[in-house]
Amino acid sequence: MKYFKLTLSFILAISVFFALNTKFGSIPPIGKFLNPYTGVWQNETDESITGEISISGLKDKVTVHYDSELIPHVFAQNDLDLYRAQGYITAKHRLWQMEFQTFAAAGRLSEILGETALNYDRQERRRGMDYGAEQTVIKMSKDKENLALVNAYADGVNSYINQLVAKNYPVEYKLLDYKPEAWSPKKTALLLMYMTKMLAGGDEDIENTNALRLFGKERFDLLYPDFFDITDPIIPKETDWSYIDVPQTPTPENTIILDSIAETIDKPDPNYGSNNWAISGSKSATGNAILANDPHLGLNLPSIWFVMQLSTPDHNAFGATLPGALAVISGFNKNIAWGETNATRDVIDWYKIEFNEDRTKYKVDKQWKDISVRVEEIKIKGMPSYKDSVLYTHHGPVVYDKNFKSDQALAGYAMQWTGHIPSNGQRLFTELNKAKNYDQYVAALKYWVAPAQNIVFASTKGDIALWIQGLFPNKWEGQGKFVMDGSKSENDWQSFIPQQFNAHTKNPERGFVSSANQHPVDEAYPYFVFNDGYETYRNRVINDFFSSKEKFSVQDFKDLQNNNYNLKAAELMPYMLETMDISNQTAAEKEIYKIAKKWQYNNDMEEVGPSIWEAWWNVLYDMVWDEFDVKATALNTPFTYQTIYLLKNKGDDSFMDILKTKEKETAKDLFKLSFSKAVEKLNNWKTKNGDFKWVHYKGTYAGHLLQALPAFSRFDIPIGGGKNIVNATSENWGPSWRMIVEMTSPPTALGIYPGGQSGNPGSKYYDNFIDDWAAGKYHHLNFLQSNEATEAIIGTQILTPSN
Repeated sequence: MKYFKLTLSFILAISVFFALNTKFGSIPPIGKFLNPYTGVWQNETDESITGEISISGLKDKVTVHYDSELIPHVFAQNDLDLYRAQGYITAKHRLWQMEFQTFAAAGRLSEILGETALNYDRQERRRGMDYGAEQTVIKMSKDKENLALVNAYADGVNSYINQLVAKNYPVEYKLLDYKPEAWSPKKTALLLMYMTKMLAGGDEDIENTNALRLFGKERFDLLYPDFFDITDPIIPKETDWSYIDVPQTPTPENTIILDSIAETIDKPDPNYGSNNWAISGSKSATGNAILANDPHLGLNLPSIWFVMQLSTPDHNAFGATLPGALAVISGFNKNIAWGETNATRDVIDWYKIEFNEDRTKYKVDKQWKDISVRVEEIKIKGMPSYKDSVLYTHHGPVVYDKNFKSDQALAGYAMQWTGHIPSNGQRLFTELNKAKNYDQYVAALKYWVAPAQNIVFASTKGDIALWIQGLFPNKWEGQGKFVMDGSKSENDWQSFIPQQFNAHTKNPERGFVSSANQHPVDEAYPYFVFNDGYETYRNRVINDFFSSKEKFSVQDFKDLQNNNYNLKAAELMPYMLETMDISNQTAAEKEIYKIAKKWQYNNDMEEVGPSIWEAWWNVLYDMVWDEFDVKATALNTPFTYQTIYLLKNKGDDSFMDILKTKEKETAKDLFKLSFSKAVEKLNNWKTKNGDFKWVHYKGTYAGHLLQALPAFSRFDIPIGGGKNIVNATSENWGPSWRMIVEMTSPPTALGIYPGGQSGNPGSKYYDNFIDDWAAGKYHHLNFLQSNEATEAIIGTQILTPSN
């Protein structure tokens, strides 16, 4: 018996050991995770910011000064050492984030998350993300000077990885039970593809085609006009385009493909956008040009941005960097400042492809062309790999076919996207970081292909400018609105708009430039640019602000970036309140109505008016567009501005009629019906949550990249703002980096973002900026002019060449 007990105890001990060190499904190996020597407890300590570290490949010593916000100020003697050091320092603070984003871009999440990520990975492979990154690497490799910098960055990342031991792995590696792999130029290319998808991965061709088939051309044009009557474009309307001497592609005679597709691949949040602007010295209270930028992206932890100063004897840049990419992305140097907003141009088109019997060829101009097959092997943690054969045409990958979201045996739908065009976009930023004037800024822009960006500029010489930059197909009128027939070469992209004819402005007479994702140009621009959902509210608030007085200060810039005025509500809600029938309101409805009447249309966090508007608008919008609730059909409802236009000007249109009722409703009826439902919704919310103040109703949060980790996230962030508002803070996206730069010599700058410099949830620097960001506060950016520590510096690390 004693032997039996001994054997049983031994078996139980082995079983417990095995269980604690084995990953079951999504559950981490608890033993390894909680191990006091190598597990999560080792991640509680803050980052080291002093001492000397030996790094292979350095040519000379690099000094890294850290200020009290953990911002590294990197001083190197040459560019290769600078970007090697940038790679090392970024990996030191953000390794898991930078690698996880490249896994997501490449469609490799199944390797670390298991089978639950397979459909996502298949989607990204068929989107051509990995293919696009490969094209970027090919293009970068032809630029030996820039490739050397990209390789130096990768070597710096790998120097950090090679110094790591298991106990020092970022906590997410321990939680998911895997380890970092070597960095490479392709991973930098994947990061750029990740951003390209986020900012230029949206399109409506398939949805538009379905809408055209269901509603007809006349109704489609009513719902989706190319220009709105209040368009206030990025490039001023009075711009003279007569210098453009390359004509628009002529329109061929063709027939629209009216196929129906039930489901499309995931697309970026259409609300992702940004603000940027700059004023000339003539509009500045100090006589210096001033520039501002606030990109609107997902509010994630770790933050999408990592702030650094990058300096050599030849250039000195400061600002927000992207972990995984070289140089400063939104920032300034001694001579210029720059920032970006999303241009949201239509750079994705879809083509119906006709295959032969064995799908080895496809038809173009009555001839059969060879299909290229790319076998995508998707590794799955704990399971055999999944292989997906993706067919490629001269347009690009066939995303939808009989194996993915389609049931047509001998047809598919190919995606043409500028994101697949070989590009050397990384060089834009290495060149901007050292540019000294407008001409060098313009020269740097020529490297940029995708995503299309509105890149604002200001200089210490007083120049301001804005270019809408990217590689844009020179489309015939209407090209790209709908799915095209891929068997006719006349539907191909025939050419591209020459870069010098991209819309731009320098030192406009009005004294300012600005962009907020609105329409880039008016109808006088000689190339086809159709309305794919351009923003129509933030831009008007910004432009009206800069037309409201003669001089502006840095404080004015702060106030504008934090402006909560809800122009969308102000243009519709008074009309709804005045128009709807209130004769039979309940007591609850009367109370909400009274509050709504008093609201001044500011989405301040303590107000309840914004909550009333949000609930009312969402219910109303769904009522108006119930015709779009069509089973097994991919559709996008019309844009906000056109919806409001129809409600105010065509209130008796048949679209106002609710399909499920026997009555003939008008906009006035919808106002009342939707208000009643919104009041019910709000009071249910109040019962559960105590009130419906905007700060609680909106519920802004910064979520960890692994959304299953609430302990690593920040919830209930106290901030106002909202969609279509300059302070564009919604539930989980908003101003991801606020920057203001006055072009003194050298420039003085403010910056803040909703996160912290460290990617380690155990660090005090993980989310320490969030409260100040939410309160509309800014931090002074310590722009060091020499390699001498100042009072702001709390630690210095020396990176030295290894023998």
